[in-house]
Amino acid sequence: MAILDQDNSDEFIFAAEQEGDLISAGEDNVQPWKILIVDDDQEVHAITHVVLGDVMFENRPLVFLSAHSGAEAHDVIPRHPDLAVILLDVVMETDDAGLRLVHYIRNELGNRQVRIILRTGQPGQAPERQVIVAYDINDYKAKSELTAQKLFTATVAALRSYQHIATIDRGRKGLEKILHSSTSLFEQQSLVEFTEGVLRQLSGLIHSTHGSLLCAPKQEGDGADAVPAGETAWRIDETMMVLAGSGAFAESTGRRAQDCVSPLAWLDIQRALLGQYNVYHDHHCVLVLPSRNQAPGVVLIQGYGLLSEIDHQLLEIFSSRVAVAFDNTLLYEQLLNSQRAIVYALGKLGEYKDEVTGDHVRRIERWSTLIAHELQRRGQFSSIIDEIFCEQIGLASILHDVGKVAIPDSVLRKPGKLDAEEWKVMRTHAEIGGMILRETAKMVGGRNYIGLASEIAESHHEKFDGSGYPRGLSKDQIPLSGRIVAVADVYDALIHRRPYKDAWELAQTLNLIRDESGRHFDPRVVDVFFSVLDAQGLLPPGYLNPAQDGGA
Repeated sequence: MAILDQDNSDEFIFAAEQEGDLISAGEDNVQPWKILIVDDDQEVHAITHVVLGDVMFENRPLVFLSAHSGAEAHDVIPRHPDLAVILLDVVMETDDAGLRLVHYIRNELGNRQVRIILRTGQPGQAPERQVIVAYDINDYKAKSELTAQKLFTATVAALRSYQHIATIDRGRKGLEKILHSSTSLFEQQSLVEFTEGVLRQLSGLIHSTHGSLLCAPKQEGDGADAVPAGETAWRIDETMMVLAGSGAFAESTGRRAQDCVSPLAWLDIQRALLGQYNVYHDHHCVLVLPSRNQAPGVVLIQGYGLLSEIDHQLLEIFSSRVAVAFDNTLLYEQLLNSQRAIVYALGKLGEYKDEVTGDHVRRIERWSTLIAHELQRRGQFSSIIDEIFCEQIGLASILHDVGKVAIPDSVLRKPGKLDAEEWKVMRTHAEIGGMILRETAKMVGGRNYIGLASEIAESHHEKFDGSGYPRGLSKDQIPLSGRIVAVADVYDALIHRRPYKDAWELAQTLNLIRDESGRHFDPRVVDVFFSVLDAQGLLPPGYLNPAQDGGA
């Protein structure tokens, strides 16, 4: 049962074609086409190797895998999802072993790409018309008529078909990745998260890269020098900073781009920025991310093999989608910065009214943030504390006493104790601060610093046992943000000098907070605060008590 008809005159006549279509193998680092021979006749395997062994298609050689039964092929095929062609016998351990294998490949493995050439020495057992209609095969050959030339022709045709199908499938999968990554990137609200996300998505789109980075010119206001009116607000040479890097550029974040890349890559980055177009070289490319309101960014991808036409097309689509997300991320950053600026501006008002507490608000910002992060790490108040809460509470806490702008200086800066009437006036600052900030927060909408600040301003003088002001709330009725800032506020106020008192000793302050746990303060917050102080090296040795159970 030979694969070749020995009487056929064109059996091994390849001389004329070897000049063009057939190229001698031998190129290094070229991914070969995988061809699986499934046949129970060892002679078929040997002759197939002889006929096709030196064939090159699209400058890539052929590599052969062998299986001598349907069962053996059943094990081999799943380990090689990149099989291009299967030369498959019909009759092996059973009369329909080959046809059963076709069903397994197409229906169970779901492999629609691999091209299957069915070869049979007993065509009467599997009539061609019936097999072509009933099974998803790509060619049907009787071994008695399969000459060397016909085998070559059928194999090359199958490889070409596989190449086209694989290209289409790669384009489809690439577009799916782009759509998925676009959705993911549009969800990123932080510039750091966005840049890291871009590089992750690129590694899935273009494989085997040595590294990639995303850089952008430093903006005026980020440490860049002032630029004369009418000129560009960024310079390519000294202000291009790496926002994120991967692979070979993993340690480049925060450095000047020109210090991290090759001279040729740096030249291409400049060309891309000045011309506002993508630049492609054999082993690196530069993708431009234009912005309507900021200086453009660029992505450098380095160290891949030659890109196909579909790779170029996918990168063009990807860069255009990412550019929109990049611009939106920058706008979001501007919005956050605007909110931060408002917070600091309002905080300055409090400093002007009460100069001795100017540094106080900065310290409250730090302690509140540390407490929130530790609560999150422990999994406490998980329905309230998330990344946004942890990000916002520090800045929002700066405004906890903003209502003092409405308190007369005669009361606010009185060096001694306040009388009953003065204390009544002083207590109004919590309600006034909450009202001012709440009205401002409505103009912003959504979760924002100002909204959280209004919550803190109004509730940080409430007490856990209900004896605080302005509303006499108790326990979990008091917003968690207010309970956190209450501990930080009292701690910092006691250990620093005020017009009406000297600074307390640390031990005295800690003892008061511990004694007020469950009365003034939420015990869970106190417990976490002591852990934070201990981590900062501020607790006396052995002072830290076991966690107190303040209830869930």
